[in-house]
Amino acid sequence: MFKKLVLILALVFATISPRLALALETVTAALTSKAFQYVPLVIAQERGYMKEEGLDLKLVFMQNAAGLQALIANQVQFSGSGSSALVAISKGNAPLKTVLAFNDQVLQWIVARPNIKTLRDLSGKKIATTGVASIAAYMLRNILIKRNIPKDIVLIDPGPVNRLPALLSGAVDAAIVSPEERYAALDQGMTDLMFFGKEVKNSWGTFATSERFIKEQPKQLFGFVRAVIKGLRIARQDREGTIAAVAKFSELDKALSTRMYDDLVSTFTKAGFVDEQP
Repeated sequence: MFKKLVLILALVFATISPRLALALETVTAALTSKAFQYVPLVIAQERGYMKEEGLDLKLVFMQNAAGLQALIANQVQFSGSGSSALVAISKGNAPLKTVLAFNDQVLQWIVARPNIKTLRDLSGKKIATTGVASIAAYMLRNILIKRNIPKDIVLIDPGPVNRLPALLSGAVDAAIVSPEERYAALDQGMTDLMFFGKEVKNSWGTFATSERFIKEQPKQLFGFVRAVIKGLRIARQDREGTIAAVAKFSELDKALSTRMYDDLVSTFTKAGFVDEQP
């Protein structure tokens, strides 16, 4: 369904030419953090692709639930919590649609204290999560069931900026982490246990909007998607430019930005959706 929606948008692109508006229309996107996967959005803004579409993109930062609530209330027009939006849609028929996927793999990892070598070693242990009801925690539970690992693992939510400190201090035995947190953990002797992208077939860096916005502002929607797809193309092709954009946006040094880009550039989608074919 998601792929069909993006393909429909692509067909519409052929009939709507890009425009440079005299007065830009503001659209706001809610992000959960300054994470690597969002850099195509930053590129689209910095290189003028949003402006070409008559859009002035504003970024705000809020956690998943708050971002989706703001999206439903039309306080923001896009949310980078597309995976969480899918959960909200499935559970409560929320009036939301996912319209873009930046990555074709889930950019989340489990890293653990040095004494823990396998997932099975986590039996009876505590794992810091991005939220006990988050999509990553949901995926982890399914992976544990698939691998027949005991369900006595305790998932806790220490807060969005406290997962890594909790792991390094020993307050928890493992943590679900972002790319940025993973590198910091490995550099301090933690163990790389699992990459979600190898365990589940799912998109990441997904963007959602409201059904209301799709109906009332289709030109803004199409322009946003066009601009982001250009940003994705640049992210895949322009190594140095994208590394600079990552360093500036995520406030990371160039060495770490380069390391992250070289490891993860292949996860960027080519056209804003994940190919459903094997």
